Amino acid sequence: MSHDQTPAPGAEENGTTTPQPESTHQIGVGPWDGPWPEGDHWDEDLLREGDRRNVLDHYRYWKHDAIVAELDTRRHAFHVAIENWQHDLNIGTVVRTANAFLAAEVHIIGRRRWNRRGAMVTDKYQHVRHHSTVEEFVQWARGEGLAIIGIDIFPDSQQLETYDLPRECVLVFGQEGPGLSEEVHRAAGATLSIEQFGSTRSINAASAAGIAMHAWIRRHVFGQHP
Repeated sequence: MSHDQTPAPGAEENGTTTPQPESTHQIGVGPWDGPWPEGDHWDEDLLREGDRRNVLDHYRYWKHDAIVAELDTRRHAFHVAIENWQHDLNIGTVVRTANAFLAAEVHIIGRRRWNRRGAMVTDKYQHVRHHSTVEEFVQWARGEGLAIIGIDIFPDSQQLETYDLPRECVLVFGQEGPGLSEEVHRAAGATLSIEQFGSTRSINAASAAGIAMHAWIRRHVFGQHP
């Protein structure tokens, strides 16, 4: 081993390894300590056994339905949609981010089945609606009075950074690779691109979704004008 190399944790210079102690860190909290709280939103099983779910501490020991009901009282006015013609692995991450920014709903356009692994169970707390075709989705959005905003790189795309996002809108994302379908592009009231400065032409769809959602949050929660 040269002098500028550092052994991996637990490694010896003779090639053997030293067992490392297992992590004792656990997510969440154990059983409730003390008299049980009163209220219909408490889950008796969680109070008895502990709450290891991926939720904020404020929601510890709450029933699932009670958490969703509380979130519903303060969801934001924007929706998120993503096309799913090729079983895109980004969808789970988009759902997780939509939950973090408290989107009204997530819309899956195309295939009903999608990979939930990236959602990290947040889809249980986020409303998800399916539309089998673009036409069905567009008809729904227009019926709800939502502006359809596509996020992709087209010759007519405007800069997200300088565009004044409407409050009631649905941000639509295409699949990794092909991007937004031409059908969604035609239906969108505007298509926005995210300014990039490196050598690649595009960024990951899930990353683009997070940037666009946060742009809405900055505009309509923090009042920051572009």
